Amino acid sequence: MSIKQESDVFFKTNKTEWEHADIGITRQIVAHHKDLMVVSVTFEKGAIGTIHNHVHTQGSYVVSGKFEITINGKSEILEAGDGFYVPPNTPHGAKCLESGILIDSFNPAREDFLK
Repeated sequence: MSIKQESDVFFKTNKTEWEHADIGITRQIVAHHKDLMVVSVTFEKGAIGTIHNHVHTQGSYVVSGKFEITINGKSEILEAGDGFYVPPNTPHGAKCLESGILIDSFNPAREDFLK
C-alpha cells in the first residue's frame, strides 16, 4: 500500500478515521503535504504524552481541556485558547488534567503518522 502524498483540500471529521496514539490518546490527521501536517489529538483525563523529541517544528493549539505541557524541562498549565511552540529536537510532553483536544501542526509532515 502506498502512502498518499497529500490530503484532500477539504477535511470532514466524519469521513476520517481516528487512530490510537497511546493509552487514552487518539489522533486524526486533518491535512498533510510534505511541508505541513495538521493533527487533531484527543486526550482522556490523566493521559500522558510522554516526553519525546523529533526533527519537526511543532505548533499546538488547545481547543478544549486543561494540560500540563513540558518543553525542554519547563512546564506550564494551558487551557482552551492557549498554545505552544516546540523547536526541532526539543524534548516535550503533555499531561492531560481535564479531558480535551489539541490541534498539532508539524513542519515537515510527520511521515511516521502516515500508513
